[in-house]
Amino acid sequence: MLSHERVWAAIDALAERYSLSASGLAKKAGLDSTAFNKSKRQSVDGRPRWPSTESLAKIIEATNSSLEEFLGFVEPVRTVSRAKGRERAAGVPLLGFAQAGAGGFFDDAGFPAGQGWDLIEIPARATESSYALEVQGDSMLPLYRNGDVLIVEPGAVVRKGDRVVVKTISGEVMAKVLERQTQGIIELVSLNPEHPIRRFQAHEVEWVARIVWASQ
Repeated sequence: MLSHERVWAAIDALAERYSLSASGLAKKAGLDSTAFNKSKRQSVDGRPRWPSTESLAKIIEATNSSLEEFLGFVEPVRTVSRAKGRERAAGVPLLGFAQAGAGGFFDDAGFPAGQGWDLIEIPARATESSYALEVQGDSMLPLYRNGDVLIVEPGAVVRKGDRVVVKTISGEVMAKVLERQTQGIIELVSLNPEHPIRRFQAHEVEWVARIVWASQ
């Protein structure tokens, strides 16, 4: 639900994700450092004061995030009980990254297959083919932390700069930023600056799927 409380909470969560205070986020976006102070969230007569769409656009651009990511903080994903079979009406399939590297969970095109998936409530931006992967460990810091959930869209067109999940023929599954893709080469930039650029021959990659949503 798009409420005054949730929108301001989302701004705080976005700042925290990028290791910033609310005032630090405002300054990074070129706004007055007090723009997001708690005292500015209500008018003098006690009425709720909403952030402007311009200020929201600026903080999304300043953090190189996306509207989908921001809305993910407004509408957190809530996990539900284990799916029985492959019921899709209640949610999308959920799997941990560690499990995703094993065989039997995906078909050749990168769509969910087999058993062993949990179920997660569908965000508004998910489609019938979407699925979710839960981050495990700290290899995807600072952008994605242990326990974060990524909604992935297999079959979606991917372009340079998109955040993607990639599975290699050897079974490695990783979340990266697509730097370059040709008929013969796929080049990926790590979300963790301590990790080097990864380059694969096209035949070494089983599938590439675009990340369309992320929750904390």
